[in-house]
Amino acid sequence: MPAPADPTVLHPMPEQPRVVLLKPLVKSPLIEVGEYSYYDDPDDATAFETRNVLYHYGPEKLVIGRFCALGTGVRFIMNGANHRMDGPSTFPFPTMGGSWSAHFDLLTGLPGRGDTVVGNDVWFGHGATVMPGVRIGHGAIIATGAVVTADVPDYGIVGGNPARLIRSRYAAEDVARLLAVAWWDWPAEHITEHVRTIMAGSVAELEAAAPRAHGAGG
Repeated sequence: MPAPADPTVLHPMPEQPRVVLLKPLVKSPLIEVGEYSYYDDPDDATAFETRNVLYHYGPEKLVIGRFCALGTGVRFIMNGANHRMDGPSTFPFPTMGGSWSAHFDLLTGLPGRGDTVVGNDVWFGHGATVMPGVRIGHGAIIATGAVVTADVPDYGIVGGNPARLIRSRYAAEDVARLLAVAWWDWPAEHITEHVRTIMAGSVAELEAAAPRAHGAGG
């Protein structure tokens, strides 16, 4: 019987150490990653938590779904990067120490946008940046160098700074069908049987391949 890829190995391509699966790599309780999502970086991909998730002091979380592909230099800016903007200066004086630290109350309770959430099967191009509290839908594509400041719809393609919707990968009715099929939730053995349909099939073919509990004919 064909065997699924192993979601627990750190390097799914042993000859390419630049590629790491994130679920077995990540240790922070503030980061959740689904199976098979990977990061590609020739300059130590294993440093993802410190080099690519920035200003992450909590309590907000970074949540990344299954089967996401993150190109080199993708970065998530978290709420800890926030500064006060309601006074003459944005400089965080209390963090510098000395008697300035007595004013630390000025840095507490800054507005935050909550968790940053990435759906399943999202492709991030080289150097994309995701700002705090953004929600990226299933099947989306984030173009190289994009700065994502707002939510991205399911199966949307966005690019630019700030990122704008370029187009949808599918018509609205087909997006609804794809979300109903939710192939990323299929058992790994069933995905293994239908890899070619998942990668290159039509929406109707994907529906036909779905387990009985999924899809229009389930």
